[in-house]
Amino acid sequence: MSDIKKVVLAYSGGLDTSIILKWLIDVYDCEVVAYAADLGQGEELDPIEQKGLDTGASQVIIDDLKEEFVENYVFPAFRAGAIYESQYLLGTSLARPIIALGQVRAARATGADAVSHGATGKGNDQVRFELGYQALAPELKIIAPWREWDLNSREALVAYAKKHGIPIPVTKEKPYSSDRNLLHISFEGGILEDPWAAPPQDMFVLSVSPADAPDQAQEITLEFDKGDAVAIDHEKLSPAALLARLNELGGKHGIGRVDLVENRYVGMKSRGVYETPGGTILRQAHLAIESLCLDREVLRIRDNLLPHYSELIYYGYWFSPEMELLQSMMDKAQEPVCGQVRLSLYKGNVTVLGRQSPNSLYRPDIATFEADTVYDQADATGFIRLNGLRLRIRHALEQAKKVNVNY
Repeated sequence: MSDIKKVVLAYSGGLDTSIILKWLIDVYDCEVVAYAADLGQGEELDPIEQKGLDTGASQVIIDDLKEEFVENYVFPAFRAGAIYESQYLLGTSLARPIIALGQVRAARATGADAVSHGATGKGNDQVRFELGYQALAPELKIIAPWREWDLNSREALVAYAKKHGIPIPVTKEKPYSSDRNLLHISFEGGILEDPWAAPPQDMFVLSVSPADAPDQAQEITLEFDKGDAVAIDHEKLSPAALLARLNELGGKHGIGRVDLVENRYVGMKSRGVYETPGGTILRQAHLAIESLCLDREVLRIRDNLLPHYSELIYYGYWFSPEMELLQSMMDKAQEPVCGQVRLSLYKGNVTVLGRQSPNSLYRPDIATFEADTVYDQADATGFIRLNGLRLRIRHALEQAKKVNVNY
């Protein structure tokens, strides 16, 4: 007999978590609260409550976290310029810590003594969820069904679902899994496990193919304050509303599709396909405004730390002391990053047309190729000779070695 009385399950209504809900009830003989964090999944959440109750949940919680997600997770990461392995804008990675936080809140509100998730024993999400639980509520027990049961394949899960009358969304026509939030939608598994196979065009949800995008470019203006986007075309928007609008604009123009093979934290490579239309626009605009406002050495230090910062998010260390330290530094660096960026959206591309800022460090009177009274070009002679000193010394040493060999 299990000593666990009530579990809060991170519930999506998909194949895995639907089966896990039933499995927890049967194996642990406990009450299960199905917890769904609304991070911008849209119509996917419509059947969640009834489906959870029909599958046996004692309660279904649908928690609207869209604004909190964008303001406290997406925007901080974008202020820092987070990107994993040069391509991935961390849409799934950023969603897991806020879901873990929501589960902990729900566990405390409902008196639950355990939490559970649907992440497999091969993936990154198990680490992200469980590091979050341990950082926020180490007293809660953690149940990871994929590491306990013998349902070790998608086929076995489908068979279990049919046996227990659980409706499933995965079909032979769409044999892959997906995960959606306001920042992106990801696709993996099934037919995508062959890295040589192109993803089917009917798989994509948030964007049209660049080939089918409008033949006319669209120009927009993004306004930033302390590193955060705050307005589109001079219209002030909340964080979630702004990202949603950028998703619409980017999706319309075929922007933000990424197909990559990435290195999971657990040590294996996996192929994922992502749609991040709004995030792609936001990143390009942020880089453009930073180019005006950030001091060279501040930018260099930030960029040197960026791979580690991005790995912390990808690996699941959002609620860690090292993350707090890095985030405070990133936010301090972003204080002068204010102004506007003009962009052109056209057939999968985001092109910067212009940028301006009241904190701009760019000085036309210094950078000009025309005559000026600020910069004495003759000063460059000494500057170059000092920086070339080590090169001349190295050359002299190499020449001396050649002479000695001749003797």
